Amino acid sequence: MIDIKKLRDEFDATAAELARRGVEVGKLQKAKDLDAKRRALIAETETLKARRNAASKEIGKIAKEGGDIAAAKDEMRKVGDRIAEIDRELAQVDVDLRETLLMIPNIPAAEIPTGPDSSTNKVVRTVGEWKDPGFKIPTHIEIGEKLGIFDFPRGVKLTGTGFPVILGQGAKLQRALIQYMLDLHCQRQGYTEMLPPFVVNGDSMTGTGQLPKFAEDLYHCEIDDFWLIPTAEVPVTNYYRDDIFDGVNLPKITPEAPVKLTAYTPCFRREAGSAGKMTRGMLRVHQFDKVEMVNFVHPSVSFQQLETLVKEAEEVLTGLGLAFRVIMLSSGDMGFSAAKCYDLELWAPGEQQWLEVSSCSCFTDYQARRLNCRFKDSDGKTKLVHTLNGSGVALPRLVVALLEQHLNADGSVTIPEALRPYMGGRERLEPVK
Repeated sequence: MIDIKKLRDEFDATAAELARRGVEVGKLQKAKDLDAKRRALIAETETLKARRNAASKEIGKIAKEGGDIAAAKDEMRKVGDRIAEIDRELAQVDVDLRETLLMIPNIPAAEIPTGPDSSTNKVVRTVGEWKDPGFKIPTHIEIGEKLGIFDFPRGVKLTGTGFPVILGQGAKLQRALIQYMLDLHCQRQGYTEMLPPFVVNGDSMTGTGQLPKFAEDLYHCEIDDFWLIPTAEVPVTNYYRDDIFDGVNLPKITPEAPVKLTAYTPCFRREAGSAGKMTRGMLRVHQFDKVEMVNFVHPSVSFQQLETLVKEAEEVLTGLGLAFRVIMLSSGDMGFSAAKCYDLELWAPGEQQWLEVSSCSCFTDYQARRLNCRFKDSDGKTKLVHTLNGSGVALPRLVVALLEQHLNADGSVTIPEALRPYMGGRERLEPVK
């Protein structure tokens, strides 16, 4: 959540910043008014309680002296009734204020482009160069059919559209990519691996910003009130919900020492309303594998750490010899909880389009405020930590680009050298006979 003090003390400036994300000023005014009402109720009840305490002493004194206390006791009953009424009203205001704040996105960083959608995104850099091999590159679906690695019809039979079956050397390639990424993150980039649950409770989804805004895009197990995770970001970030990085029970966070976790998980996304948007083959599926990186960092270096996180995700792709580009997202295309976000997009020559395979985001203290995740600073004060996350990277579109960029004229696909140790030394994926 955004800091309510921003609306209380800097309303016009905050409204202008959030207008870049299309947030209507009325929603912000509602939160400000609820906050003002909440503070007024608290002030009134504190005054009444102080009055009641003073009156209780006075009533005791009068009673001890044999005086008439009936009127005073009647007055205090009225005061008590009003206090109880305020408590009920305050509880509802607290609920209304939280629900309103949960629907307000993060304040965008000043340097990101302003615009309504992806048309205003900014290309930061292009890495590698796709060289035309001199023969037509078919789509990943056609390549996969010759390799015998995809079975879309049986995936539909087993579950439905968007749940592909991956077979044989394709399944092995998938496992190889996952292990390659985890080894890179843990052995070279300083991450600690964890294996979290793949279903979480509603508090976890709320903590990282998926709920309540995006409930229709998620898979919900109603009997247990559990949610299938759309990304490992959810359980990994919530791992430290209601915790304090104090250097005693948990690691100490300093500008030089972030806490970095990585995890492989399957991910599940309904993506309601996405029908017709790049739904062919592996381009948009409802269950997919992904390796995620999550950082808990000191507020003074969070945007600097985001640049490091992007480079760590890029290293996955450069190690596979793939051509890609880095995009800075505009205010209208950025994720709900993010203050600044970069996407990594791979070139898919068979599809003739760029495919997003990673989003790297800095959330500032937005998630931490929902999570109540804090750290003990060098001045001894407890403060909200800043959180970041990035995909390192999502598998379906990575596989698409890998197949298409590394296709050979005979229909085989060259396996990048970095993957060969995980593929039993094989150098190619070969067409099935």
